Amino acid sequence: MKLHRREFLHVAAGAGVLPVSSRAARAQSYPTRPIRLVVPFPPGGVFDFVGRPLAERIRPALGTVFIENVGGGGGSLGGATVAHASPDGYTLLLGSTVQYVTEMLLKSRPQYDPIKDLAPIANVSINTFAIVVHPAVPAHTLKEFVDYAKANPGRASYGTSGAGTLNHLTGELLKLRAGIPELIHVPYRGAGPALTDLIAGQVPMVIPAMSGQVLEFHRTNRLRILAVVSPSRLAGTPDLPTAVEQGYPDLIALQQIGLIAPRGTQTPIIAQVAQATHTVLADRGFQQMLTEAGLEPDLDSTPETFRRSLEQDVAHWTPVVNAIGLKLD
Repeated sequence: MKLHRREFLHVAAGAGVLPVSSRAARAQSYPTRPIRLVVPFPPGGVFDFVGRPLAERIRPALGTVFIENVGGGGGSLGGATVAHASPDGYTLLLGSTVQYVTEMLLKSRPQYDPIKDLAPIANVSINTFAIVVHPAVPAHTLKEFVDYAKANPGRASYGTSGAGTLNHLTGELLKLRAGIPELIHVPYRGAGPALTDLIAGQVPMVIPAMSGQVLEFHRTNRLRILAVVSPSRLAGTPDLPTAVEQGYPDLIALQQIGLIAPRGTQTPIIAQVAQATHTVLADRGFQQMLTEAGLEPDLDSTPETFRRSLEQDVAHWTPVVNAIGLKLD
């Protein structure tokens, strides 16, 4: 088994390089202690919405899985935490398209290389984003908000879960397609803090990932969903219009959210975690929870299909990033 230099130094600093038979035995006995699942955003967003019930339901197969929220850098800090962790299966990432797009497209000095440093295990869900406003904003459609923003240049703003996230790229794409360059971006450390400020009236518009929390706020009139940026209406929320049907055919953004390990994690461990994830996804209650919140369960994901999907997402966003000219450093 070939080790990267960083992995070799990590092993050599301990008890020495283990023989192949020892490593195989360790994989066969996995897991023997709690597993840390890094959620790369603060509590209150779609990653918590997916991660916490997943950690609970995967327990019969893998034992204790505890959540550690590592927010910051639009998901990059959590991704780096796992990319640089020991590849022993005890530190996993609830990762997504955002780690790949941010590090590969938006940074000249990335914290890690997602292709070389991360190993996709299984996708859990595919989700989209919503364009939501405070109820005091005089807009009930996306076009009405665009007109409002144009009539108030420099005064309208939108919040996201961080610079470089797909939420941010969706907002910049809206600005580009609707011709509202003075719509100011306000980055937060996660969707939870952004939604809190939206409800308090501190920011007029937010672009969060769809989740049960966002829908509940919409249904209780604490915020108003103007559009979702999926290709068609969501199965679980057919009453919500899309940006496409409101005249913005290119305003589409989808995100994979699934389990990812540090590169170098042994294949039997990857397979075991993937199988445990499939068992959770086979549960109709878990599927329904995701669907009713506007997410799509990914029932047939494998390490290979998840990897290809993430790479395809990078290819999809490359021309958008180039057109916007966005760089984080």
